[in-house]
Amino acid sequence: MKLASTLMPNELPLRDIHLPPAPPWWPPAPGWWVLAGVLGVSLAMVFFIYRRMRRTRIWRARVLAEIQAISVHHSHDDIAYAGSLHQLLRRVACLYAADAHQVQGERWRGILARVPVDDATLDTLMTLETGMYRPQAAFDRSSMQVAAHSWIQSALRNSKLLERRHA
Repeated sequence: MKLASTLMPNELPLRDIHLPPAPPWWPPAPGWWVLAGVLGVSLAMVFFIYRRMRRTRIWRARVLAEIQAISVHHSHDDIAYAGSLHQLLRRVACLYAADAHQVQGERWRGILARVPVDDATLDTLMTLETGMYRPQAAFDRSSMQVAAHSWIQSALRNSKLLERRHA
């Protein structure tokens, strides 16, 4: 008892308050894992959407550049030009109708009319069907090229809407 009576209350052998150690930076809390997962999935989706849009844009540019290539390749042969351009139109028209490669006449015009273009463009494109079988092609190359470019550009732009409707 002598020990307790000799110590004053201010002199008790207590240690100072100790704070707990700082939390480690690894492993992160569960909320950070969730945030990292959401961010990773978002980045992957953005990457795949960008890649798909880029691939589509490149494909469209190649198809439109093929019109110019046909014009250069068949610069002196109107019949071959008409045949190649008609074949390109049919390949693009397969986006709208599976049997576009084999229809003729009014059914072919109906497939061409599914793309929103004016009647003058449709009439110009319809001359290709008969022009490629004649010994002398009777059409204006520049107006035919403009009409084909206009129709194909509109067809490729609207094919995305068509895919959404059928999906």
